[in-house]
Amino acid sequence: MSDEDFTRRTYLKGAGAAGAASITGLTGCLGLGGGGSEPVELLHGWSGGDGKAAIESMHEGFKEEYPDVETNLKAIGGSGNTTLNARISTRLGNDDAPSSWAEWPGKNLQQFTSEDLLGDIEEDVWSENNMKEAYLQGPKEAAQSGGNYVAVPTNIHRINNLFYNTSVLESAGVDPASLETPADLVEAAAKVESETDAVGFAHAMSSPWTTLQLWACVFLGEHGRDAYDAFIAGDGDKAKVESSLETVAELSEYFNDDASTIGFQEANQYVIDGEAAFFDQGDWAAQMYISADGFEFESEWGHVPFPGTAGHYSLNMDSWVFPADGPNPEGTKKWLQYCGTKDAQVRFNTNKGSIPPRGDVSTEEFGAFQTSQIEEFQNSESQPPSIAHGLAVAPGVLNSLKEAVNGEFSNPSQDAAAPTAQAFMDAF
Repeated sequence: MSDEDFTRRTYLKGAGAAGAASITGLTGCLGLGGGGSEPVELLHGWSGGDGKAAIESMHEGFKEEYPDVETNLKAIGGSGNTTLNARISTRLGNDDAPSSWAEWPGKNLQQFTSEDLLGDIEEDVWSENNMKEAYLQGPKEAAQSGGNYVAVPTNIHRINNLFYNTSVLESAGVDPASLETPADLVEAAAKVESETDAVGFAHAMSSPWTTLQLWACVFLGEHGRDAYDAFIAGDGDKAKVESSLETVAELSEYFNDDASTIGFQEANQYVIDGEAAFFDQGDWAAQMYISADGFEFESEWGHVPFPGTAGHYSLNMDSWVFPADGPNPEGTKKWLQYCGTKDAQVRFNTNKGSIPPRGDVSTEEFGAFQTSQIEEFQNSESQPPSIAHGLAVAPGVLNSLKEAVNGEFSNPSQDAAAPTAQAFMDAF
């Protein structure tokens, strides 16, 4: 599958009889369908690593709370939800919705709400467990579409982290706290490569979202929140878009040689192994550091906000949605109610490396890194939604942005900046 999201309408336009027959066969094999006695079928994309541990821990908590509710928890691929998205669109195209699935909230949900595929859970879910009062404003807004609550966010990821290997920077004579602009970061990466044997900036480009995310951090760092909001509203400044692409191209001179063929986990390993200085990624990358033997926070690795973005906490979130015609709706509501509890969010986020969207969860269960993230979120002046994960832009726009990266900027260069900027503008 290509790295794209699909709406039900898109699927129905392209689906053939063979696809319908194959999914019917799959439905029969799995024993799925309507009826309140069906198991609560839960699909997600966390097939390994921090995500697998997080969802399994949360599921265990649910089974302790509701031992009589039968569940069917299934991981569907990985790769930034690509395989999961394709499976969901196929299932919805065949009127065979699962009970619930993990989905990015925000504007990403428009692909489902435009087709009336998600049900309103304000009364049955959001009125329970003090959720309306305890959830932070950003996650509450992201859970709604057209004024209706249709999802339950379980975590908050920060996108604009700049991670670094402490010993590499010390050897290079670089102070990460001194980096105030994206241009400073380019200079620091150059100094690392001139003073050490390490790569200046680890990056992965096997999927386009990582470069799109890097560009969004550079753009926010160079031009600020107003320019960012104008862009996601479809009223961006092409010259500013292009200048930030040019900065990414400058930074790419210090990427690892295999950047075009690897994923973010492989790129992150360069930092762990002391073979790269910097890495821009969501805070899920920190969970790899925390899990690595002898790689201690602050002494071996650290993080600062991406240069120029101090005071901003760029958001990505995971959530669980409520399909209007899913099997066992009463059992599904119990799952969603549990997802909104303190217990569920402690279980999920302590394993995932993210922070809870509830504002009343104690930090006692969290380590030093996550505690620092919670404090920075609470003190942040703004929380821009992620472009690369679809919180800030509709699925069709996100697809076009990814296609622009693949088609024009898969090999970042100064010459590629102008046509990529035009493609970004045309995405809206």
